Amino acid sequence: MKNLRIVALGGGSGLSTLLRGLKKYNKSITAIVNVADDGGSSGKLRTEFGVLPPGDIRNCLVALSEEESLMSRLFQYRFPATGTLSGHSFGNLFLTAMSSILGSFDGAIANCGEVLAIRGRVLPVTLSSIVLEAELESGKKVKGESKISEVGEKIKHIGLSPIGPPATPDVIDVLKKADIIILGPGSLYTSIIVNLLVDGVVDAMKLSKAYKIYVCNIMTQPGETKNYKLSDHVVAIEENSYNGILDCVIANEGAVPENLVKRYEKYGARQVENDKICIRVVKGSLFSDEIYARHDPDKLAKVLVKIITSELKC
Repeated sequence: MKNLRIVALGGGSGLSTLLRGLKKYNKSITAIVNVADDGGSSGKLRTEFGVLPPGDIRNCLVALSEEESLMSRLFQYRFPATGTLSGHSFGNLFLTAMSSILGSFDGAIANCGEVLAIRGRVLPVTLSSIVLEAELESGKKVKGESKISEVGEKIKHIGLSPIGPPATPDVIDVLKKADIIILGPGSLYTSIIVNLLVDGVVDAMKLSKAYKIYVCNIMTQPGETKNYKLSDHVVAIEENSYNGILDCVIANEGAVPENLVKRYEKYGARQVENDKICIRVVKGSLFSDEIYARHDPDKLAKVLVKIITSELKC
């Protein structure tokens, strides 16, 4: 298990949650992170300095670092809500500055990884500046990840501008050589499928002999996955890649506390229904006992380790 080459694709808080738990069992994890984020601090830095959005990259770097280290805490420090630096995190500014000094965003990430002494690697899925575009069920077209999430309308089609940006060379290499490839958890379209739209990613996964796992979200997401069942998640992934891409799906079967259920219902979200699919499904009580219905890093990691050790006999 310790020497297996594990690759995880995603973005947002979901990917960092996965990494935080899995790093305790493996030191050869590569996180492939989407770079379509255009909101918050990342969006401001992207607009002002022309850098790729650093937020999700930062979260993954910190997730793979020693959690209690001063540097990891410093990277997550967010400046107060007043003043010029309002809303920015130190890590986002550090990555932006390092990118300017070195002249490359991937070089900045690698150097930040050394500063944080991370276990593994973090790679942007592409070095191209991309914009996420969605055609909604009503026919309306929306540009920008943050705007797509805000609309709250069901997505009919998702795409990138420019179409088919090239994947970072190292991304293709690690996918082809991977023993395990994990998709999710995270926003189905804007965190996971966005990676599959980058040129070369799906082809590399198709050529890879890796065992491929999808970690399904615990709750539906207004707009992106409203009323989606487990099977709808799989269909969406296959429609944007190829049939049979997944070997296994991890689904939560633990009940979400009633107080959270009511809170999510106000926004049109509910627990994902685990209907039948023609793929192996491994279920577990994966809920984190926090203020949001999200995965617990340790619970998720234990399920993944159990699957990996049984499938790869390691």
